[in-house]
Amino acid sequence: MAATNICRLTIPLSVNTQQQNSQIHTKNFSSSSSFSFSCKPTSFLHSSSSITTSSTTLFSEGRKRHDNGLIVCKAVTTTTAAGAGAGGGGGTQSKDIDAGQDRLLKVPISNIRNFSIIAHIDHGKSTLADKLLQVTGTVPKREMKEQFLDNMDLERERGITIKLQAARMRYVFENEAYCLNLIDTPGHVDFSYEVSRSLAACEGALLVVDASQGVEAQTLANVYLAMENNLEIIVVLNKIDLPGAEPDRVSQEIEELLGLDCTDVIHCSAKEGIGINEILDAIVKKVPPPPETAEKPLRALIFDSYYDSYRGVIVYFRVIDGTIRKGDRVQFMASGKDYYADEIGVLSPKQLQVDELYAGEVGYLSASIRSVADARVGDTITQYGKKAANSLPGYKEATPMVFCGLFPVDADQFPELRDALEKLQLNDAALKFEPETSSAMGFGFRCGFLGLLHMEIVQERLEREYNLNLITTAPSVVYRVNCLNGDSVECSNPSALPDPGKRKSLEEPYVKIELLTPKEYIGSLMELTQDRRGEFKEMKYVTENRASIIYELPLAEMVGDFFDQLKSRSKGYASMEYSFVGYRESELVKLDILINGERVDPLATIVHKDKAYAVGRALTQKLKELIPRQMFKVPIQASIGAKVIASEALSAIRKDVLAKCYGGDITRKKKLLKKQV
Repeated sequence: MAATNICRLTIPLSVNTQQQNSQIHTKNFSSSSSFSFSCKPTSFLHSSSSITTSSTTLFSEGRKRHDNGLIVCKAVTTTTAAGAGAGGGGGTQSKDIDAGQDRLLKVPISNIRNFSIIAHIDHGKSTLADKLLQVTGTVPKREMKEQFLDNMDLERERGITIKLQAARMRYVFENEAYCLNLIDTPGHVDFSYEVSRSLAACEGALLVVDASQGVEAQTLANVYLAMENNLEIIVVLNKIDLPGAEPDRVSQEIEELLGLDCTDVIHCSAKEGIGINEILDAIVKKVPPPPETAEKPLRALIFDSYYDSYRGVIVYFRVIDGTIRKGDRVQFMASGKDYYADEIGVLSPKQLQVDELYAGEVGYLSASIRSVADARVGDTITQYGKKAANSLPGYKEATPMVFCGLFPVDADQFPELRDALEKLQLNDAALKFEPETSSAMGFGFRCGFLGLLHMEIVQERLEREYNLNLITTAPSVVYRVNCLNGDSVECSNPSALPDPGKRKSLEEPYVKIELLTPKEYIGSLMELTQDRRGEFKEMKYVTENRASIIYELPLAEMVGDFFDQLKSRSKGYASMEYSFVGYRESELVKLDILINGERVDPLATIVHKDKAYAVGRALTQKLKELIPRQMFKVPIQASIGAKVIASEALSAIRKDVLAKCYGGDITRKKKLLKKQV
């Protein structure tokens, strides 16, 4: 006769926590009988690794689970062997516990780990995030796809991460359940503001370095950001399965360049799934838990938000102190507005509703917020009745580097463009804009961006997500004008520049740029930077074959094709990272374009005096090609003040005076042609 498997169920009969252990009812059931029961949501599902037989134990540890209703469980026997677990960390995970519900179980604050993944572009952050979600069972196999967290069409098309994404995972390590909150970040320098906000919500970071490429410019920038936030950094060498991988050389590079200890560096291949369990174990062991501040008044930091057309503003936040519950009346400390928390939940990576979130946890809040100005990134959420004494420091305001004008093709779309920019700014805190009018293009907005890629992405998002048709003016930077009366004015639009008689001097923004390049391309890159008015500062060899070159150059010289030229001259091997250093006085002039003797403000530009002739000549020649010919001659001129420095003429359309001459003497044709001239 076959042995009968037994399910042992331990059920607390009393809801009162003081009497919780006083009455226990125990009963044995045959595994062949299926039954269901209901219990209050004070029970905690737990799977024990010490049991090698088929059994499920349900008991209370005073840990509440996040759920809105009763838990209805069906006793089904499962076979779990000691040592098997969701993450291979020594725990066991019953296969009939729903993975989505499992992640909603509460764990002590000491078992929460908040971490980000940071790296240079294309070093494998998103692939590693996919594999972590897969190994921990957060995303079922049938739903898994590449770049799972990159849910924007633009991200998938370009293969880059644009927006930070959060995901809650459950991992069993040494028979104990841990809650891991992952925040995946972009790698491009234009989205560094997303990275800095992510790091402020974490205690640790995975620094991912490509084992074949080594340390690159953005790797350095990200490490400095992590150090500023006092994060525990875990070094991971990715792509070790590639034939060109050199983990030993790259480890040495990391130690020399970054000063990080690489004795415990983790070798992994996110694509092949090598070393994923080691990464999860390292997160549990090395990343510190959040501080135990659940008893303090509520303070939660908003690190991201977006606008939902049905639910209003959805806020992503990290609870720093206290507890937030569904139905609480919450207040945003910067705006002073208060709302009722209609819905709170966790991101796993889809939104899952819960009843409460406490210190250390990451989640979302929906409170029917209709005004996008009420819940800004960096604001602090607190309880209306038990307001916190001080708000959290928030974030350093993003400083736009590149400006351009955005105008709707159809003037009637101006209100829609304003609405779209406000909603997009909620999701992209680095975007700045102000209204602008142009005699040529009507009403629009002057927008500020962190870089050219950021500008391109914002324009595409406006056109795709909000169905707008836009005209973009040439990108420019913000200049500082020192006037004779002692005033200092910032100007990003050449047409708004004060008259020459009122100006004392003009200053332009400078950036410090660091280029990492193989040694054979040093000469061509130095030539490129010096052509762009760069000032050489320092050069050092980071390894035998790679050098770091540091220059300071005007930001205006970087706006345009600088990055394309950098990649072209280094055959794609060089990388760059830049930071703003301040304003410096320069010999700048306003270059006006005159068409048929009239100034055209939208075509005006601010250039350095030494480059004025070349820019003027290029502009007039291009306009000659683009402007259609008229019945009369049209002069196209570039001028500085009253002085014309470059000129082209658009010749008139000539009437065919010989059309009526079908033959006859040649002198008749010559006479008509001479008369026309």
